[in-house]
Amino acid sequence: MIKGFFGHLGVVMRHRRRVIAHCKKAGIFWRGLRHDLSKYSPTEFLAGVKYYQGFRSPNDAQREDNGYSAAWMHHKGRNRHHFEYWTDYDAKTKQIVPIEMPKKYVAEMFCDRLAASKIYNGKSYTDREPLNYFFKAKGVRVIHPATSDLLEHLLTLLANEGEAAAFSAVRQMLKEDKG
Repeated sequence: MIKGFFGHLGVVMRHRRRVIAHCKKAGIFWRGLRHDLSKYSPTEFLAGVKYYQGFRSPNDAQREDNGYSAAWMHHKGRNRHHFEYWTDYDAKTKQIVPIEMPKKYVAEMFCDRLAASKIYNGKSYTDREPLNYFFKAKGVRVIHPATSDLLEHLLTLLANEGEAAAFSAVRQMLKEDKG
């Protein structure tokens, strides 16, 4: 339990520090400061401690144990940088449909994925890791096509041209969005 507490707390804090640094580079420093604060709530934090393994998200282990992750359900419902937040009921089709994400949240999602890849891959991290992770579920995730295309574009820039080019594109995207 002690190992899980300090292990999980350390991962959350390292991840948040990286996201804050990435958000600063992206020009959305305030988003970085507010990033993932729900991870300190009892619903998310206690599950993180219980299911901490150190090499993957505790949400995966909670999902395997319970058939769902209460921590993830809580997290995605409070953090707009997750595409899963951006779904709604379509009254015409009577189905849950993806909604296009505002650019500032796509920028934060990019920063989040970059930071998570660095934390979970450690010394074996390369700028291709976030794109590889994106491709693992590309055909099955419920995400608006424009949001998916934009995220893939940014991750491809990262993989092919590096962080400087990717962050430059993010800043340009946000500048154009303010128009």
